[in-house]
Amino acid sequence: MVGSLPVGGDAPVSVQTMTNTITADAKATIDQIRRCEEAGADIVRVSCPDVESTAALRQIVRAARVPIVADIHFHYKRALEAADAGAACLRINPGNIGSDERVREVVSAAKANGCAIRIGVNAGSLERDLLEKYGEPCPEALVESALDHIRLLEEHDFRNYKVAVKASDVFLAVAAYQQLAEAVDCPLHLGITEAGGLRGGTVKSAIGIGSLLWFGIGDTIRVSLSAEPEEEVRVGFEILKSLGIRNRGVRVVSCPSCARQGFDVIRTVEVLEERLSHIRTPMSLSVLGCVVNGPGEARETDIGITGGGNGKHMVYLSGVTDHHVRDDDMVDHIVRLVEAKAAEIEAGQAQAAA
Repeated sequence: MVGSLPVGGDAPVSVQTMTNTITADAKATIDQIRRCEEAGADIVRVSCPDVESTAALRQIVRAARVPIVADIHFHYKRALEAADAGAACLRINPGNIGSDERVREVVSAAKANGCAIRIGVNAGSLERDLLEKYGEPCPEALVESALDHIRLLEEHDFRNYKVAVKASDVFLAVAAYQQLAEAVDCPLHLGITEAGGLRGGTVKSAIGIGSLLWFGIGDTIRVSLSAEPEEEVRVGFEILKSLGIRNRGVRVVSCPSCARQGFDVIRTVEVLEERLSHIRTPMSLSVLGCVVNGPGEARETDIGITGGGNGKHMVYLSGVTDHHVRDDDMVDHIVRLVEAKAAEIEAGQAQAAA
């Protein structure tokens, strides 16, 4: 449990991100967390490298609507302070914080405050003895590191933990997670660390995280991008949506466009994705430039549109041809249809729940 959020077992795969503000600036950090929450984040991690950060953490935790993970590395006292400040989880490697007595103190603080712990092994910061043993970061080294940290927690009778074995190399990370999944039965936090910018990092993360999820491995994910945290959340949900694991918002099916297109598909999709980003209700929209594949795709989506001649395009509702719309009103018209469909779905869900 990360606060009130279950991770692992039959729980939905959760999406995480991490703030990049100075944590001691509580207002800036809370504002960024709020944007991540609006994007759908289930968990947000904040770095706590100093006393000023853990001092601000109490206010941040109170303001957040989602569980907050305190990111701790070498200073065990920051973990104690973060647990007392209300962090739902501590990201810390027990083997990095010194003596057994310090590990005992951190575990005691976590137990007393109902904190989970995430063990975060990273190929870029492996222990020196493991690098000497294996010669370089490799799956076996990452897994051995994870098992060593797990042992330290379990020796103190602590089992509310999850584990990550991240690397920037997709093949290394995937192999490490596969080996770890065979070795342990605990929630796994997936990620391709330092994946890169928005485009390249999205591709790397989709390949790595997507492969593992396809194998049935992984309980919570973080897409690590050199981009704003809310973008990490959006990409995370797109990965889950593409695998049919979890749906949030509008799933757009659109063509790459060609000379047959009856309208500017690329610009239309760009505008629609932006204007429909506030929709949280799972639903599908097809935007196809012509009638070659358009009708077939539209039959499988809640709302669809295919390009026609003379600036007149066909609109499909629930897979059936319904009416035409002209160029000058097309985008506004689709937005209204999607918003109305979302309201209809939400009303039906509320009625069923009642």
